[in-house]
Amino acid sequence: MLRRRYLFPNVIEMNYQAGHRLGVNSYLIEDAGDFVLLDVGYEDVVEEVIDLIRRMDFSLSACKGIIATHADVDHTQGFHRAAEILRAPILAHPFAAEAMESADPEMTFSRIKAQDIDLPMPRVKVDQRIDEGSIIELGQIKLDVWSTPGHARGQLTFKMRDLLFVGDNIYKDGSVGVIDAHHGSNIPDFISSLRRIRDDSASFWLPSHGPVFRKDVPLIESTIDRLSTYQYLADFGTCAVGWPLLAEWEQEITSGRLPDFSPSAEVSNADTTTSKRGKRLPGALS
Repeated sequence: MLRRRYLFPNVIEMNYQAGHRLGVNSYLIEDAGDFVLLDVGYEDVVEEVIDLIRRMDFSLSACKGIIATHADVDHTQGFHRAAEILRAPILAHPFAAEAMESADPEMTFSRIKAQDIDLPMPRVKVDQRIDEGSIIELGQIKLDVWSTPGHARGQLTFKMRDLLFVGDNIYKDGSVGVIDAHHGSNIPDFISSLRRIRDDSASFWLPSHGPVFRKDVPLIESTIDRLSTYQYLADFGTCAVGWPLLAEWEQEITSGRLPDFSPSAEVSNADTTTSKRGKRLPGALS
């Protein structure tokens, strides 16, 4: 029998349990012998995950559900195989369920042609849709389900006592899940989700990638500020909700003015830039 390595009471993370990186963080949450899995990862690690569960002396029939934080391939490619072995229902947000059941290559991020990424994504039948306000009960444990879109439309966060399973919302270094319009990302939603996480009373954040860490308000506020500026810059293309520079340029064009590159104009433009430095972009969210 393998000694169970609990991160917190009732919570085992399978990378820590394995002693090496399997991929996405997969959380086994258990009580009174029953358990659920939060994310599984790629299909090629499923057998190792199942073997670890057996060796920790869990009955495979005690699995009450395999839960998706969202539909991305690095989280859910192994769901089909895991469900076959564990004979457990799959739970996901309705938007994630749509992507998983259709194996949509863009919404699951399994195909990114520009980066030569084309991963197999099996169709996955979702047995139960869960959304904001749903509660997952396991023995004496309750997982409150939050809808936290931004990285993906169907991303969920789970609250358990003073723990928040935050998915791809925030990582220990302040990074967040990929922002891509084709993937269904939405920056204003992302900011709202991060604010909700920031304002909650949970003491620990358990992300889908990287180490678990203590609630860090300055870190998440820095991330919120960064994402707020992204709404008004071209860096994220179609994810941005506005681009002030483009609007100013359009005004110059419609007024009939041509750019003035004379020395005096350069000085004037430099003074204007200095006077604006440090000010928040128009309309940016705090």
